[in-house]
Parts: sequence; C-alpha cells; structure tokens
Amino acid sequence: MERGVLGSRCAAGAGHILGKKSATSCGKTTSTSFAGSTKHEQNLHGNVKPLQLAANGSSCLANTSPVLKKQRNLSARSSSAEVVTTFDDAKGVSSSVVEEKIGVLLLNLGGPETLDDVQPFLFNLFADPDIIRLPRLFRFLQRPLAKLISTFRAPKSKEGYASIGGGSPLRKITDEQANALKIALEKKNLHANIYVGMRYWYPFTEEAIDQIKNDKITKLVVLPLYPQYSISTSGSSIRVLQNIVKEDSYFAGLPISIIESWYQRDGYVKSMADLIEKELSAFSNPEEAMIFFSAHGVPLTYVEDAGDPYRDQMEDCITLIMGELRSRGILNSHTLAYQSRVGPVQWLKPYTDEVLVELGQKGVKSLLAVPVSFVSEHIETLEEIDMEYKELALESGIENWGRVPALGCTSTFISDLADAVVEALPEASALVTRKPDDTDSDLDLMHYLSKMFLGSILAFILLLSPRLISAFRNTML
Repeated sequence: MERGVLGSRCAAGAGHILGKKSATSCGKTTSTSFAGSTKHEQNLHGNVKPLQLAANGSSCLANTSPVLKKQRNLSARSSSAEVVTTFDDAKGVSSSVVEEKIGVLLLNLGGPETLDDVQPFLFNLFADPDIIRLPRLFRFLQRPLAKLISTFRAPKSKEGYASIGGGSPLRKITDEQANALKIALEKKNLHANIYVGMRYWYPFTEEAIDQIKNDKITKLVVLPLYPQYSISTSGSSIRVLQNIVKEDSYFAGLPISIIESWYQRDGYVKSMADLIEKELSAFSNPEEAMIFFSAHGVPLTYVEDAGDPYRDQMEDCITLIMGELRSRGILNSHTLAYQSRVGPVQWLKPYTDEVLVELGQKGVKSLLAVPVSFVSEHIETLEEIDMEYKELALESGIENWGRVPALGCTSTFISDLADAVVEALPEASALVTRKPDDTDSDLDLMHYLSKMFLGSILAFILLLSPRLISAFRNTML
C-alpha cells in the first residue's frame, strides 16, 4: 500500500492495457501487447477454489474527474491472444479442443504519479468501505470523511512522494511485471492478454474489466500482486468483481479463477531467500546480521473481529522463508514487525519503529531489512524503510544497515507467477454470488463495526485543528 498517502494496508489509471509498444522489463526491451486486472479465491495451501462472493459493498469509483482522465492516455489497442487448449477433467488438460482467449488480470493498489494526484488518490482510498469500515447506518458519512481525511493527510503525503521523485513508481513497475509475465507465459506455450487494474488510481480495476469484456476473453485468471491475503487489499478488489458479476451477464458466465494468495509457493519463497542471501553477503560479518522482516500492518480489529487471515499468513510466510534459508545453512536470527500504522486504534504488533529502538538498545549492530509484503518498490520501501526507519535504526545504535529490494521482475519470481497462472486455468469456473446474510454481516460484526466507528470518530476529533478546518473550508470553496 502506498503509505504517506495511505498509512494503512487497508493497498494507477483506467483498466490499463499496454498497447503494442516497446516496454522495458527486467532489463530487456521488448514489444508486446497487453491489457488490465481482477481476482478469485485460493485456500491457504495454494489451491484455487470457486469463490463465493457476498453481494455487499460498493465498487463505484470515488474520484474519476474528467480532468484527471484526460491527463492520461486511457485508450490502447489489445491483441486477442487466441489459444487452443485442451483440458482433462482430472489433470487439467481436456479431451475436446476449444478455441479460447485467455486473460490474466493483475491487481494492485495504485499510487499517485504526480504530487497533484496525491489528494484525489487519498480520497479514493478512504472512500473505500473496506478501508474505513462504517456501520450501515453511518455509511452516508463515507465520502465526507474521505474528503476530510484526504485533505488533512495530503500535505504530509506530498512531502513523502516529493522525497522519492515526485510520484509513485508502482504503475511503471507493475507494467514491467505484466510484460515479463506475458513473456514467461509464452515460454510455457500459453498466449494471453495481460491486464493491469489498480484499486485507487489509474488504471482502475473497473476499466480493466471493461477492456476484458471488449476483448471477449473466454477464460480469466485473476492474480493480485499481494503475496498474502487481506480484506483491505485482495478483499477490496474482490468486492469490485462481485458487484460486476451481479450486474453483467458476460462476467456472470465467464470462467474465472482467482489466486487469492501465493506466499506459500516454492518459487516465491526461494526468490525471497535468494535476495536475502545475496544482501547478507554484503555485510562484513554476514552471520551476525539480524534479518528484520517488516510487513505492512492492519488494524488489530480486522484480524480479531473480522477474521482477516493476514497475520496468520504473514507468520506462515516468514516461517517458510526462514526454513528455506536454514536449508542453505543460513542460521541468522530474525524478527517480524509491522509498519505504517496511523490513528488512535491498535494495529498489529510489534510495531516496526518500536522494535528498531529495542534492537538498538539490546546491542544489535547489523540489521537487514526485508519488506516482506511488497513485490514492487513504492513509498513504503523507498521512503518509509529506506529513509525513516534507516535513520531511526542508526540513531538507536544499529551500525550496519542493509535492505533487500522488492522482487520486481526477478526472473524466478515471474516464472513462478506464470506457473501459478497455468495451474489456475483448469479451475476456472463461473463465480457464484449470494445475498448477504444479515446475521453474518450485521449482527456478528456489529461489535467490531461499532469499535471501528468509534475509533474513527475519535481519530477525526483528534485530527481537527484550526489548520485542518481552514484547509478543508478552502478546498470546498
């Protein structure tokens, strides 16, 4: 998630298609065609299963002004990737030959590309009911509160983006990953249109989905670029897809496979271990460096009251990575902490900033930071970790600091994503929607929602100041 702007994991442009053009990916220049992004559900062992979508929540774009749309080239041409594939009921390869158009939808958070984009991006973020979870009775406050918070947070967020070059690199990196994935799939004899869809900025998920429909895709794999699942990232995008399936007969009948999480895949685990092993070798005494996993946090109530599996998946992910490192004879100590908390409510602990101070006090001298919930460089790695946390660590007595880069277009990582797509295709089926169970959605979560609402109100009261009120008034004039 884009912090500074976001400050919460709760993670650019219209359904983006890379038209036929040259694009740099993984150090190579290639010419390919692309498309947009979406998603589906997988169990904790990496098995894709049909997703039961609850019919609740809104997916309308909170901020898509004509001016902003005009600033970006949202039109592009896509080539139809027609594939002849066979699927066998048991093994995924068939007896009847069918002509198919395969689509792969990559989902990501999105980020402001310029400083002028920061406030409207924040508005889109906080207008999402999966980020600020209000009881149904108070949902009319969603957009006014989003306006208030985004107006207040924009100045500080702009400072953060200015420090990393004036905007988020997330869209560019995601496009490069999409290009690399297309090439990797072609090497596996699967020709597909790759679509990129961002949740809160261009290219928006909804517009990617429009392009998928226009291209008459016959089978779709949805791949969120979040290794671990959270209701505030993958879950939020699934709500967008759920609303579309309810209303659009094309998508209601489209076979879709959603890879909900993939942190447990060998390719991901080994790619992370490779990067860690390489960065450890840069220390003068590699065996003395502590491996410091820093993950994006979420409010504790998401996990304890709403059943978000994010914490469990993150802890499992660390166990898998450390197991791989130990199999290579790397026995360094390690710890996990959560970054990017905001507001007065309690988030997942321990907090990254507090742990860094504690480690310095305990005499830890060498530290290797590992951004474990991010596969692309963005403000939370480039500014929060590389600047804020590094400075805090050095001030706390840590003398040797290193940081593992995000996976980006690492070849083993991209190849494993391609394998995940191929494995998911035989499981594609029409999504099933159901009406929300009032008992589940209202009664069982009422305690959780009440606490979230009261905590949010307290945050707004604490944030109110003459400066904020003045800024908000000027914005509304």
